[in-house]
Amino acid sequence: MPALGVRHFYGHSHVLTDFGDFCFVGLTTNIYIRPKRKMSFRKVNIIVLVLAVVLFLLILHHNFLGLSSLLRNEVSDSGIVGLQPIDFVLNAPQHGADGRQEEIPVVVAAAEDRLGGAVAAINSIQHNTHANVIFYIVTLNGTADHLRSWLSSSTLKSIRYKIVNFDTQVLEGKVKEDPDQGESVKPLTFARFYLPSLVPSAKKVIYVDDDVIVQGDILSLYNTPLKPGHAAAFSEDCDSASTKVIIRGAGNQYNYIGYLDYKKERIRKLSMKASTCSFNPGVFVANLTEWKRQNITNQLEKWMKLNIEEGLYSRTLAASSTTPPLLIVFYQQHSTIDPMWNVRHLGSSAGKRYSPQFVKAAKLLHWNGHFKPWGRTAAYTEVWEKWYVPDPTGKFSLIRRHMEISNIK
Repeated sequence: MPALGVRHFYGHSHVLTDFGDFCFVGLTTNIYIRPKRKMSFRKVNIIVLVLAVVLFLLILHHNFLGLSSLLRNEVSDSGIVGLQPIDFVLNAPQHGADGRQEEIPVVVAAAEDRLGGAVAAINSIQHNTHANVIFYIVTLNGTADHLRSWLSSSTLKSIRYKIVNFDTQVLEGKVKEDPDQGESVKPLTFARFYLPSLVPSAKKVIYVDDDVIVQGDILSLYNTPLKPGHAAAFSEDCDSASTKVIIRGAGNQYNYIGYLDYKKERIRKLSMKASTCSFNPGVFVANLTEWKRQNITNQLEKWMKLNIEEGLYSRTLAASSTTPPLLIVFYQQHSTIDPMWNVRHLGSSAGKRYSPQFVKAAKLLHWNGHFKPWGRTAAYTEVWEKWYVPDPTGKFSLIRRHMEISNIK
């Protein structure tokens, strides 16, 4: 047993405990070295210094590895050629005292001839939430200045947004004009296929068409749970909120056979039931981590190219040509959103198909169809105009039947 004792140093008593080569004094505040031992203070200090240096190098190495991993992730998220940010306005006031709210990325396409719709949609989202929303507004180069002027108006100054240019070259060899459809291809309708490139740093995003008005808190839609392995959540066309719609000359627009040509062998080989309920891609929530893992964009482009070669879409297709590839890629592999977050078909006719009470209760109203709320004839225009902000440049104006009548008089 090591000897224990009390030594007096300069008038103070200290308990000594002898362990091996040296004795520890008191609470390790002083070290008493027996004269007969060879180890000195200098040797102890050198050992402590070496250990400290080794520990510092280990910590530095660990942090460097973490930084390298972060940089690799940022590089892997970089956008494809043609999708480039133009503006990033972040000086608007943010909700929350700590300024650390999770960002809610919302993607919306803004074509020049539909710019008023996009502005109304953005305004309705912003005014019905306290969440930290940032809008990724996808447009073409010629529209950017017009949009920027519109968003600078006093009513919209609190909006945080990023304008992203969509280069139509990314669609070369994937889409073509169809003379039977009577309408030209609208490049921006395909922006939703490239979400990871539009919002490279996000793990989850919301996509909405420009012909919607949001009446609920967008945070609720963002929090929609997605099942494991699902890259997106849509509202199905067979749900209770949106009745089955038969568009004249277009067939049934609520199941797969209304969008795909089941006479084609390639479609039949997919073994997808023709009666499967379709979904509406005008409003959805996307898990971009899963989207990238499954290479969803590449899958969609594959079916776009095959359609060019083989004509796989239904010939009676009335909806956007963006729907068929999405239906194929997400067949039985998508989650669902609350149907009240996509109350649609408001633009399928000029008449009112829903009761005022139901329209008021809807979280999101969708004017999909030919009758847009900024056009000559549409339903529920009074609801949409509540969120419309007039164009300060005067380039965009509402077209109304009563205006034409008054002009005739």
